[in-house]
Amino acid sequence: MIKVIIERHIADEELCKHYEKSEMNTLQKAMQAHGFISGEALKDVHDSNHRIIIATYRTVDDWHRWRISTERKELMEMISPMLDRDEKFMILEH
Repeated sequence: MIKVIIERHIADEELCKHYEKSEMNTLQKAMQAHGFISGEALKDVHDSNHRIIIATYRTVDDWHRWRISTERKELMEMISPMLDRDEKFMILEH
């Protein structure tokens, strides 16, 4: 089992509601991905534009399969323009 930490930063406070809607849609789709176990979306208490997603997958291969999937790429086409920098990934294991 692995944890994937995804870090994103929204470009503007006015985009937060649109981002949250797209983020939830992406998380719902990820839940259907092979090997997905759980996920949560968090907001930095000191910077509401700084967002962290923590997802648990069965294996690194399961995560990579979802990360490069056409479905995720299409969803990220909606999210990426709202960000002021590229998302960052960290993969952790026990």
